[in-house]
Amino acid sequence: MSRISKEVINQAKQAQEAARIMAGVPTATKNQALLKIAEELEKSMVEILAVNEKEVLRGQEKGLAGVLLERLKLTEQKIRGMAEGLRKLAYLEDPIGEVPKMWRRPNGLQIGQIRVPLGVIGIIYESRPNVTVDAAGLCLKAGNAVILRGGSEAFDTNQTLHQKITVALSEAGLPVHAVQLIQTVDREAVEVLLGLNEYLDVLIPRGGPALIKRVLDEARVPVIQTGAGNCHIYVDSAADLDMALKIVFNAKTDYVSVCNAAESLLVHQMIAAEFLPQLYDLFQANGVQLRGCNRSLKLVSGIFPADKTDWGKEYLDYIMSVKIVDSIEEAVKHINTYGTGHSEAIVTDNYNQAWRFLQEVDSAAVYVNASTRFTDGGQFGLGAEIGISTQKLHARGPMGLKELTTTKYIILGQGQIRE
Repeated sequence: MSRISKEVINQAKQAQEAARIMAGVPTATKNQALLKIAEELEKSMVEILAVNEKEVLRGQEKGLAGVLLERLKLTEQKIRGMAEGLRKLAYLEDPIGEVPKMWRRPNGLQIGQIRVPLGVIGIIYESRPNVTVDAAGLCLKAGNAVILRGGSEAFDTNQTLHQKITVALSEAGLPVHAVQLIQTVDREAVEVLLGLNEYLDVLIPRGGPALIKRVLDEARVPVIQTGAGNCHIYVDSAADLDMALKIVFNAKTDYVSVCNAAESLLVHQMIAAEFLPQLYDLFQANGVQLRGCNRSLKLVSGIFPADKTDWGKEYLDYIMSVKIVDSIEEAVKHINTYGTGHSEAIVTDNYNQAWRFLQEVDSAAVYVNASTRFTDGGQFGLGAEIGISTQKLHARGPMGLKELTTTKYIILGQGQIRE
């Protein structure tokens, strides 16, 4: 067994032991730990920013893409935002110990379900050092232990953030192994982590398609799939076009490098001739490229021709595909064929069309007359989130505190035996 394997397995054992302790930690103690982490982050801001600045410079020298650099870079505002997120998390209701339902059987047995932590959560992520703090905070509040494996480009920043978290845990009297960070950038560590079904209860990958595919293909631990967002907006024949322009522009340009940014646009043929030239002018003025079907090219000469790969692509850039469709049936079929099950929106004033879209589109979040950029734990009122689940089992959509828990049955008797 290699040195890396031994180290990762040892961390998993420590996390498992910490998880047993965390399951019984009072809410007040968990909240105190979150507040202390926030305090440590703000107190250490100069140190954190200095470490991060060096990594951003290294990333630039290595030719890291602009979108990845944007995710990697921390600012004073971002660190304060991370601290404020932890404080908000501390004031959210603790899901642990909640009894969603209880009933009495004819034999007198009282049977109920109680909410409990998942246990040990492994999170593999890329680029964003803020995930280190967000994931640690959420897992702690839900009574779990977590093993974090960040991307190599943010290794030093993540190490520094983890040190501050460890200090706060110790001061709050919580097990320091409740939040652990893999101490190497070697890919072998991920390989080992994927096979630790004896110690890990769930794995959550956050990153690009290649990372998510590797985790899904190789993991022996249960996986909650998150991330990929080929999000669509369908502008219906009954749409308010001014509203549609605002929604499409916001969904595409507000923050292009996130999974809830819109990547694909469908436009009903009845309003395409009026809508697309207006959208093209707006996008041109803001550096957004449209890649369209043959019908759209005939309406606007400046649109670039799309190929089949464009319909399923998550650009994470100032690019958007556009296709003219003849009906809502065609729009829904296109979305369900090429979408990633993340977030889709319809812009329409037709009630029946809106409800048909809500019912027939198979995605975690489906909108009527609103931007896909709202698919976010904070925007949904859940507090922070661990990611957006695009699967259907256990969790779907923004994963807040409850999604980091499970339930077990509790049965209260008075000597009953089965006859």
